[in-house]
Amino acid sequence: ADIISTNLASREGELAEVFNPTVPGKSVYALFAFAAINGFDHALKCLAGDVMILINDVAQVIHGEVFRWGFGDSGQCNKNLGSSTRVVFATSEVKKVNVKKRKIASHLRKASSELSNPFDRLRTAPNLYSGLKSNMHMKKHDAMADAMQLSLQSLPGISTFTDRAVIGMLKSFAGIHRDNKLRAWSRDFRLSAGVGAWSVNMIFGMDAGWAVEGAVGSEYKIDATYLSPHVNMASRMMSACKHYGVTILLSEAVQELMSEQAKSKLRNLDRVTVKGSTQVQNIYTYDARSKGADFFLYSRSDDQADMEAERYQPNIWLDDQDLKAMRHHVTDDFEQEFMTGMKYYYDGDWDLALERLERANEIMVDAAMEEGYLHDEMDDTPDRKELYRTETADGPCKYLISFMKSHGGKAPPNW
Repeated sequence: ADIISTNLASREGELAEVFNPTVPGKSVYALFAFAAINGFDHALKCLAGDVMILINDVAQVIHGEVFRWGFGDSGQCNKNLGSSTRVVFATSEVKKVNVKKRKIASHLRKASSELSNPFDRLRTAPNLYSGLKSNMHMKKHDAMADAMQLSLQSLPGISTFTDRAVIGMLKSFAGIHRDNKLRAWSRDFRLSAGVGAWSVNMIFGMDAGWAVEGAVGSEYKIDATYLSPHVNMASRMMSACKHYGVTILLSEAVQELMSEQAKSKLRNLDRVTVKGSTQVQNIYTYDARSKGADFFLYSRSDDQADMEAERYQPNIWLDDQDLKAMRHHVTDDFEQEFMTGMKYYYDGDWDLALERLERANEIMVDAAMEEGYLHDEMDDTPDRKELYRTETADGPCKYLISFMKSHGGKAPPNW
């Protein structure tokens, strides 16, 4: 609303405000996320017009959690694309950050000058004019260049801001598996007929950086938008969830901004470059599954949930029932085996990497079978047991094993 209202102006003799296309956008720092409904094409085909009810049921959960966990009301679901939602957690305007940086730099220069030799100050006096020219040049410096050069880690409170944004996504995941309206969709015959059980599930992708914020359109239609490669990166992170078989993917830029407690719960899945970028970056996930996670047991009122968000502390990553429940399938043995396999994978020793990752995958499957939380869905037929093993396997292990085998199990020479 603020973005659009900034671009509205009144014309002389008219009562209504109209879109002003000459208002420039402003550069901001933000965390960007995309949240998508899994199997949306199937839902659209089966539900036809009723798919709008499903979308709104999902939006009710996501909008609430994003607003609740966005630090200082910074979280907003910026655009609904039908199957997915673009989420923005805006931290600060680039212009305001640069003003603060210049004030600090000026203060430090002044303090340094007062401590220096007075004769040094006299010697620098003849260069006053050139200094003024330099300052004028700095004022004209491209704000976008400043935005791209600033490390977001230097922003005060950024770890709390980022932790809360990621928790907003994870709480959305828990919420859609707890919400009674969304759970009811799994009993809709139109969705389950011919394909077995169907339930609402989601995937998420996140990145952090700068963007140009503004309104685009005409007097007929106005949209608030964010333009940035970081927005595109968040979308690609979301899409890559399908390849790695995970619920959420975080870019390296997001991981670097999180608290140490949060980082300890993330799993490094790969080191990649994405389309449109030559930069190599690590990607991470917070392991999250709904099977066997009784989220409905941890239901709370809106007031209780709001109070929980207001009282945020980094130890939430260790104590929160929702976060623990969605990660219940991850054991210490699995983590150790996976980390060892990844070390061999990065080192190019793919024989040992395959051995360790296959073992890690077996640990994941065996742990799920021993828990027995899907016992009612199993029978003794070999086909059903094999299907169960496939469904409970670790997505990243399967993807990396398949990738290495597609290269003959040997790392390329330039690896």
